[in-house]
Amino acid sequence: MITTHDLTKIYGKVTALDGLTLEIPRGEIFGLLGPNGAGKTTTIKILTTLARPTRGWATIHGFNVVTQRLEVKRLIGVCPQELNLDRELTAFENLKIYGMLHRVPDLKRRIRDLLELGGLAERARDPVKGFSGGMQRRLLILRALVSRPQVLFLDEPTVGLDPQVRRQLWNLIQDFKAEGITVVLTTHYIEEAELLADRVGILSRGKLIALDRPAALVANLGGYAVESTCNGRRSYHLVKDKSEAVTCSLGEDEEVLIRPVNLEDVFIKLTGERLSP
Repeated sequence: MITTHDLTKIYGKVTALDGLTLEIPRGEIFGLLGPNGAGKTTTIKILTTLARPTRGWATIHGFNVVTQRLEVKRLIGVCPQELNLDRELTAFENLKIYGMLHRVPDLKRRIRDLLELGGLAERARDPVKGFSGGMQRRLLILRALVSRPQVLFLDEPTVGLDPQVRRQLWNLIQDFKAEGITVVLTTHYIEEAELLADRVGILSRGKLIALDRPAALVANLGGYAVESTCNGRRSYHLVKDKSEAVTCSLGEDEEVLIRPVNLEDVFIKLTGERLSP
């Protein structure tokens, strides 16, 4: 379980994270959403022992992320947004170095199993510099799994990938849940959070402003969205029911789309911003 209480981080005059109190149970996929500067990265840095909170505390499986950093590091795996693999080394060698640092037993078998899991077994001896972006993303996630973590942090794991490759990675992430791994996922893709996350937390200006299952957040907002484009400008309205949506659309000159609300609508309603990858 991940627990935070009044978790706060202040940089000079800027409060990057403001009183985050949260519990993430074991085995949950938790989506952390928010516009740029909302506090997502700060939260992840604190939970992965890379930053110290100004106030409050956080624990992972009972270990404090500040005072018991070594114990926490043994429990977690981290997949950063940046592709920081060693491009001159092979896929096998990238995983081997990481495994040696963590003193992983039976390392060769562990690497073979992971490469098979990620569909990279046939490219094990190939230098990473020849890999596509999607293959590098998969290898980055596999690297985070070498030490058999109980908690996995994925920071924008599918950013910049085409839809087909993203869906392949989604399947991989869902497999982690089946193995009982807790996953904390930050993403700019709303559909990714809707599909993968058991619950989502929405941050805005450092504060947690919503926390629930994606379907529950959508149900609470309810209604329909009316979208139209005129002279290149997008018009967007939320209404309570279909008849009101039709009435609203009659006043528009251009083609209009009427659809049920979704998680992106919830996000926009709460934060006033759109997520953009």
